[in-house]
Amino acid sequence: MIENGARNADFGAERFGFRDLAAVNWNLGAPQFYEEALQRHEALIAAHGPLVADTGVHTGRSPKDKFIVRDAKTEGVVWWDNNNAMTSEHFDVLLADFIAHAKGKTLFAQDLYAAADPALRLRTRVFTEYAWHSLFIHNLLIRPPAEDLGAFVADLTIVDLPSFRADPKRHGARTETIIACDFSRKIVLIGGSSYAGEMKKAAFTVLNYVLPPKQVMPMHCSANTGRDGDTAIFFGLSGTGKTTLSADPHRTLIGDDEHGWSKSGVFNFEGGCYAKAIKLWREAEPEIHSTTERFGTVMENVTLDPETRAPDFDDDSKTENTRIAYPLHFIANASTTGRAGHPKNIIMLTCDAFGVLPPIAKLDPAQAMYHFLSGYTAKVAGTEKGVTEPQATFSTCFGAPFLPLHPTVYGNLLHDLVARHHVDCWLVNTGWTGGKFGVGRRMPIRVTRRLVAAALDGSLQRADFRTDPHFGLAVPAQVPGVEPHILDPIKTWRNKGEFAEVAGRLVQMFRDNFKRFETHADERVRAAGPTPRIALA
Repeated sequence: MIENGARNADFGAERFGFRDLAAVNWNLGAPQFYEEALQRHEALIAAHGPLVADTGVHTGRSPKDKFIVRDAKTEGVVWWDNNNAMTSEHFDVLLADFIAHAKGKTLFAQDLYAAADPALRLRTRVFTEYAWHSLFIHNLLIRPPAEDLGAFVADLTIVDLPSFRADPKRHGARTETIIACDFSRKIVLIGGSSYAGEMKKAAFTVLNYVLPPKQVMPMHCSANTGRDGDTAIFFGLSGTGKTTLSADPHRTLIGDDEHGWSKSGVFNFEGGCYAKAIKLWREAEPEIHSTTERFGTVMENVTLDPETRAPDFDDDSKTENTRIAYPLHFIANASTTGRAGHPKNIIMLTCDAFGVLPPIAKLDPAQAMYHFLSGYTAKVAGTEKGVTEPQATFSTCFGAPFLPLHPTVYGNLLHDLVARHHVDCWLVNTGWTGGKFGVGRRMPIRVTRRLVAAALDGSLQRADFRTDPHFGLAVPAQVPGVEPHILDPIKTWRNKGEFAEVAGRLVQMFRDNFKRFETHADERVRAAGPTPRIALA
């Protein structure tokens, strides 16, 4: 039996190749998803209404299990040093096995948009095995108006079957987990993982491939806009504060994770937010916390009190990467269009667990390119097995796992846009102060918010700046409302000699990482990085 059978033929389950399905549930709403997820024992209901699911052994993405089909179209274009290749023949077998695996199952189908700009959006059809996965992607991508669904024709199809197990020999996979992207056929197959975030990142990866040839810059960033229409974008890796800092009650939220920048301005790729839940505190992040008390929100790997079903956001026993997925309109001051003008400011966020970068610095154009290509943050001790000291992580363009093209493609696009629209660029450290992780403390959120606000309202432009002797960055000497000593990292350390040694090590890490771009970056960008001789003096 096919639910909504007539629509099934129109919407394309059989056209895609599915046969002998038990049912297809098309474009359900949150109440129906709740019913299905509960009947299937996929999830629980938390106090105040969110749906809570566990993702099993996969509590995050599996980037090593992601593959791109290497064919005549992608051979000379894809950045193969960064992406695993799969043959067309292996993908053919994988696709046939996915279709065979789905026989007899009830699937959930969502027809959605990726990208808020009507001229650039990707019509995306997502087939899922789990009801809660379908609600997740319903929350995260853009929901078309009902009148658009009747004539919906997919540009991209994502098939998400967590119970499927890949065969490395048969499918050219690495393990039983597989994320396979065929850009020519515009199909993504996800199997062997219950982590719902793979779906949204699959759509992001495809947009990262199709937009640059149109001179549109895809970005792993959040964005908001002020009352005067001044747009700001926040680049950053997971855990650096993209979602937190863009959810500002005094500014309109455009989106928290993925955007494009075209000749018309900035536009969201998504229709929802995917916030980290660990250590979520109502007083510090009231807008995000309020979504955890809404029907329709999906929470992943969040522990519930067995009696009250109240969530414990301090509990990291399942994973540090607990998450909340909610529609954008759950944030009171969110944009209704997902679009805004050209940015006035770019904030590059880094979580420096070494505690040596200043809390904010003004970047000149060459420094902005250097830090964009570097994409620095740091892992802290205890977040991964074997990590006992802070570890530098460099993810170029603040999103290496999602870049099918060479970083210089995105870097050149950003360079041209920044120059054309006279954008101010800032580096903001949301990591540690007073010492490295385990010794110092996390940068107070009130300090970061005050510094970002001063950058966005223009007042920071009028500050007196000093040059950081270790990283060559322009750092404000004073900012109203911020203790002066916190602006100069060495003043927050008791052991000044240890500070110089740690700063020198991080400087060398930056330089070692940037060697891979030396043949691509121009002389000004190469010279914009920190200098070891200064750092070790």
